Amino acid sequence: MTETYTRDYWERALSSLKLEGRHFIDGDYRAAVSGETFTRNRPMDGKPGAALARGGVVDIDAAVASARVAFETGVWRKKEPLEKKKIMLKWAELISAHGEELAMLETLDVGKPVLASLNVDVRLCADGIQFYGEMIDKLYDEIAPTGPNARALVRKVPLGVIGAITPWNYPMIIDAWKLGPAIAAGNSVVLKPAEQSSLSAIRLAALAVEAGLPAGVFNVVTGYGEEAGKPLALHMDVDMIAFTGSTEVGKLIMGYAAQSNVKRVALELGGKSPLVVFEDADLDAAASAVAWGCFYNSGETCHASTRLLVQRSVQDKLIEKIEAVTKSDIALAHPFEPSAQIGALIEEAHMAKVLGMIAAGEKEGARRAFGAEQVLPETGGYYISPGVFVDMTNDMSLARQEIFGPVLAAIPFDTEEEALRIANDTIYGLAGAVFTRDMDRAHRFSEALHAGTVWINTYDMSNFSTPFGGFKQSGFGRDRSVHAIDKYCDYETIWQQFG
Repeated sequence: MTETYTRDYWERALSSLKLEGRHFIDGDYRAAVSGETFTRNRPMDGKPGAALARGGVVDIDAAVASARVAFETGVWRKKEPLEKKKIMLKWAELISAHGEELAMLETLDVGKPVLASLNVDVRLCADGIQFYGEMIDKLYDEIAPTGPNARALVRKVPLGVIGAITPWNYPMIIDAWKLGPAIAAGNSVVLKPAEQSSLSAIRLAALAVEAGLPAGVFNVVTGYGEEAGKPLALHMDVDMIAFTGSTEVGKLIMGYAAQSNVKRVALELGGKSPLVVFEDADLDAAASAVAWGCFYNSGETCHASTRLLVQRSVQDKLIEKIEAVTKSDIALAHPFEPSAQIGALIEEAHMAKVLGMIAAGEKEGARRAFGAEQVLPETGGYYISPGVFVDMTNDMSLARQEIFGPVLAAIPFDTEEEALRIANDTIYGLAGAVFTRDMDRAHRFSEALHAGTVWINTYDMSNFSTPFGGFKQSGFGRDRSVHAIDKYCDYETIWQQFG
């Protein structure tokens, strides 16, 4: 951390920060055709935020038309791979160079600590664009085996216009997960960010054009899901929707694809990830992994370790250690405070929802060990302290529903078979973990766990080389890694016969 990054530093930066809330279409800012805007209160203090263009059908039409022209004319698709690579690497450099500005925009929108926005979200956004930029000149077509009188070329070709709809919990990171592979593959993109988190997306689009990305290749339309997201998913000239968000909305997206042009769909949805701790585990390591895995980003993480399955003989000891880690290492504070490890929840309505779920859980018999209460009301922001409920069963609502808040459900078990049954007893399958010193059990258990990512004796470790996505109602399709390119492409066979 730089010494200058005090709360006063960020307050001064805020006073001079330019907040651009217009759409970004065809290489320039545009107001909504209707002239309408909307605002929302800042999570950290409840004060009014920036005015944002309230997009609708006509704005989506304009963005899709711009993306289609860019794709069909080939202003990006037909560029030399090395030239495209240089542009994307320049884009990544600009993201890093504007890191403080982007971090401020992210924190104003979503309420996370500004140093987390800077050191995690901005960095991983730049890394994602760089990763896929570097892949562009390393993508090969294939020659299929044929007889001597024929040649069959199998080409990997971009789909066309991609609609991307991204969530508010990690806007820049997940934007990069969609934009990087889609644009590297040669597509054009229309991005509809969550209405709660539009500022960084607009700035990313402007930086892309500054880096040399042709107008129309990356467009941003802001607005509400029903007014802008739905028309994008229903649009007859969009070839694919890449969506990250709730399972409920993911199901709607699938319906919109079927109702329109049978467009491709990729969904990264909700989770209720189990972290399983056996009595032989390193309990200090497990406690740290549980606390950070569940409470980081105020619990607003789709793969948060919100279900702790702990062998009954060590439950009390582990909960004590989790509480100690939480209170000593995971400071909840105003996002501009250098000490802040977690900040505010996204909005007042969401805070009320989380508190309501906590109250309902207690009525069902969940026993509060510590925390899970509204705090810092004097700030005007939306803060809930990290908390744990113990002696739960897997049929309780706090153990089954995705809370998207800093709330951990601890469920005791006695045997390995029981732990596996409970772990897999969920509609979700995004992630999971197992903590044990018995490596035979670790691998046996991890292979039997129905989840897209499983960690052994750690949690939430990854990089861009590993795919991310889920099983069951956590969705399908993968973000990150070389495999993410595949879903934005299709295969074309060109057969040539001789003689």
